[in-house]
Amino acid sequence: YTGFLFKDQRTYRHQKRNGRKSSLDQSVFLTKMLFMKYRLAIFDLDGTILNTIDDIADSCNFILKKNNFPVHTVNEIKYFVGNGIPKLIERALPQNTPPDTKKEILDQFIEYYGSHSTVKTCAYNGITELLENLKSNGIRIAVNTNKHEQTSIDLCNKFFPGLIDIVCGGRPDVHHKPDPTGVEKILAAEKVEKSKAVFIGDSDVDIATAKNAGIDSITVDWGFRGKDFLIAHGAKNVAMTPSELLKMILG
Repeated sequence: YTGFLFKDQRTYRHQKRNGRKSSLDQSVFLTKMLFMKYRLAIFDLDGTILNTIDDIADSCNFILKKNNFPVHTVNEIKYFVGNGIPKLIERALPQNTPPDTKKEILDQFIEYYGSHSTVKTCAYNGITELLENLKSNGIRIAVNTNKHEQTSIDLCNKFFPGLIDIVCGGRPDVHHKPDPTGVEKILAAEKVEKSKAVFIGDSDVDIATAKNAGIDSITVDWGFRGKDFLIAHGAKNVAMTPSELLKMILG
């Protein structure tokens, strides 16, 4: 437990410097951490902590309309997302679209969305407070998403400054979820064993990601799928509110 205790002592000192838990004895804090169910909470981004669907849908439809392709409703696009931007574009385009055209539309979307990703995007109600509570309890917080990594980092810094410890997003050397590579990179970087980590998401992709990585999972009802869909796709624990999610994570 050497590395674990060092990291928790660092968390304790950080909290004390910032005026949090200043009256809490260090030994009590460390004892509490030793018996806590999880030490690391890994969150999906879109549909879990950030409501990004309107900006994604607007950007997608803008590019489709610009290139004379049919557009889609927001609800339809909710079911296009989850497996990365290339898959989103593939699903949004007609099935017989040539590969070169798909690549062109993809490039246009990436460029346009990059400058229109925060027009309507916002944190879900209660999420900032949830992350603050996890932080104050010494739990490390990570994000694993199929969204482009730098865009994901920028969004986390904008909406959750100082609350996310590590972000693993879409990049050439990391396979998209439900491949567990991103989770494994986070576990290695944080030096956390699988039994002490939990994956929180809003889709069947996130359920499969946690299963493939061999860690616990919790799904949330407020995202892009909903409770009935999640249960039908193997969800065991579905949180209906951020406060309920907090209780599940803290155990």
